[in-house]
Amino acid sequence: MRYCLLPALSIIAATAACSSDIYLHEGVTDGDTFYLAEQALSDADPALQSWVTYSLARSACQLQIGGDNPARESSFDCELTARRLLLDTWSEQKAAETGVRNDYLDDLSAVRSAGYLDEYVARYFKKRHWELPQNLNSSAFRKWQRANLPRHKPQMRIIGSWNYAKNVSSW
Repeated sequence: MRYCLLPALSIIAATAACSSDIYLHEGVTDGDTFYLAEQALSDADPALQSWVTYSLARSACQLQIGGDNPARESSFDCELTARRLLLDTWSEQKAAETGVRNDYLDDLSAVRSAGYLDEYVARYFKKRHWELPQNLNSSAFRKWQRANLPRHKPQMRIIGSWNYAKNVSSW
């Protein structure tokens, strides 16, 4: 198996690792520092490592946005960039290891190949405060989706957790 953690870590070297939880977006906790799950350091599963890249990219962007609570910050550009990096890592993992499959990541790759990743992010992850690009073709995406992904369920896996740096003891 190819282990792709080092390129992912370069995305956000400032976010150390210590939590072992994997949870969905709705389970995000408050904090000013993102801590990578222990599992990310020990499990070379290609899909997991792809989500590590996503998690690090997304959390780095949240830290750049800043504010009192970076864990709750988001933007269209952050989500889109993190999903692009998720797919880039997934593509690298698939190229390195034949037979690797993940239904969701393969479906998302098809969305990108069809040219609808922007529309996908806006459709499934949009927040009220996001500024969306003017050139989204939502109706074409919905038509494509009905034909190609009729029972699609979006996913967001965060591999790590947010906490306040002052509450985390040093090693």
